[in-house]
Amino acid sequence: MSIVIFGGDRLGNIPKVLEKHGFRLIEHVTGRKKGDLKTAIHREAEGVLVFTDFLNHKLALGVKAAAKRKGLKVIFVKRSCSQLREALLSLKTAAVEGKS
Repeated sequence: MSIVIFGGDRLGNIPKVLEKHGFRLIEHVTGRKKGDLKTAIHREAEGVLVFTDFLNHKLALGVKAAAKRKGLKVIFVKRSCSQLREALLSLKTAAVEGKS
């Protein structure tokens, strides 16, 4: 499953955690640049992961609305490994059940 991540300055070992759970990171948007507010969700994305600790409200709401228009599942988490694992399981479950 391909995902886009919004938030977080550096991903550290997160790409490895994603791969371990069967996900492929196709884009990472930090949300720190002014132009990030206009960033579109990549067309190949099957899900969106938003790190709430590192993202302003305006961008978070924009991402949520854009994902809804595309019918994508959005998961909001703090940048912790335990929450990330739970979020990835939630995305997998939604994909298996055919939810968007």
